[in-house]
Amino acid sequence: MVEISKKYKLKNTVTFGFVNWIGLWTLYKKEVLRFLIVWIQTLLSPIISSLLFLLVLALAIGNERADVLGYPFITFLAPGLIAMQVIQQAFSHSSSSFMIGKIQGNIVDILYAPLSPGEVTTAVVLASATRSFMIAFISIIIFYFLVDIEIRNIYAVIFFTLISSIILGCIGVIAGLWAEKFDHMATVTSFIIIPLSFLSGTFYSIERLPEILQTISKCNPFFYMIDGFRYGFLEKSDGSIFIGSIYLVGLSILLWFVSYLLYKKGYKIKS
Repeated sequence: MVEISKKYKLKNTVTFGFVNWIGLWTLYKKEVLRFLIVWIQTLLSPIISSLLFLLVLALAIGNERADVLGYPFITFLAPGLIAMQVIQQAFSHSSSSFMIGKIQGNIVDILYAPLSPGEVTTAVVLASATRSFMIAFISIIIFYFLVDIEIRNIYAVIFFTLISSIILGCIGVIAGLWAEKFDHMATVTSFIIIPLSFLSGTFYSIERLPEILQTISKCNPFFYMIDGFRYGFLEKSDGSIFIGSIYLVGLSILLWFVSYLLYKKGYKIKS
């Protein structure tokens, strides 16, 4: 009996290696397909919203009547509108992923899968970034035919799209774990995400604000996201690109670690 037990003794070792790449890729692909299936809602809708903002403000203010950072107002506005959708849609994807999983009860499929907390959070956040990159890419092409915009620093556009979507993807994971119903998620969106994105210099230059409000604006991470993204088109910025980059990288690491710890703990998803 002892010999049989020794012969068929299970090994307490993980056979996937340090990272379960197959599982991570599978979850990432599942998350990407989740928003591609409803592409009209997830990709087309935010682009139409940006175009409506552009149209309304162009008619209300006019392109020739305003000069912002040395550019016509519409040229200044267009990159900000794209960046705002990048921010909001990254949050929307990751938050809805956990929120819907909790409501429908299929989040147990992820909990029981041979995936570590780091692999789960990374896959969901990368899927959020993919959705943001798709929206940014399509928006830039459409805006190119409507507005006089030109990418002058492709590295800035890629970097700030990536870092912004990672940060908002992590915030979405945290919000999705915390929220227990759609009202909770609507509260986060209405009182945190939308106000911070609207008060980040999307529609105006903070140079026109009083000094105290400029200081407050520079504490808003959304300001650096949009300002850095706009820098890729105008090569002019309201704030320091270097300080903004350091700030956002540090914030992304912190938020990913928080989302990782919350999922590892099973915050509001494990009894």
